[in-house]
Amino acid sequence: MNDSDKLIEREVSSEEVFKGELLHVFADKARLPNGNISTREWIKHPGASAVLPVFENGEVMLVKQFRYPLRQIFFEVPAGKLDEGETPESTARRELKEEAGISTDSMHYLGPFYPSIGYTDEVIHLYTAWNLTSFDQKVDEDEFLLKHRISFREAVEMVHRGDISDGKTMVTILQAWHWWQEDGPFSV
Repeated sequence: MNDSDKLIEREVSSEEVFKGELLHVFADKARLPNGNISTREWIKHPGASAVLPVFENGEVMLVKQFRYPLRQIFFEVPAGKLDEGETPESTARRELKEEAGISTDSMHYLGPFYPSIGYTDEVIHLYTAWNLTSFDQKVDEDEFLLKHRISFREAVEMVHRGDISDGKTMVTILQAWHWWQEDGPFSV
């Protein structure tokens, strides 16, 4: 028997307790490894994509956005939820166009990021992009953003100083920085 098998919890029942436009909340009963039954409350999320655009001069594009739950403004990479039938890469491309006013023909998948494993199944697919073409933003009517270009190095430093504190943005910047140092198509 695999050692990890001693950790698996099995669903006994599942009840949807809230269904919103974005999130669905469930209260499940799960059988624990020791045989006991416990409640597991969790949120079903459609998934998302995030992308860090890198310009040939070594700058990156972030957006500043007010986030209602925390009532504050954050620096973020362009990102958004997957629409039904959309692939993670097509979502990243769509969000790059909408939020940053940028299109690209070159993207690299950095991997998945699980922002809150204790209470949601959300996965955010992380990308970096180059060979960028800029045009006007076309944000959703209920979305308000400001574009912010800075050097890639400054973005990394902002993560380390705590000036960038959004989880998906921190991970995307740091993973992209590492990839660019090893395999990026041009130096930053």
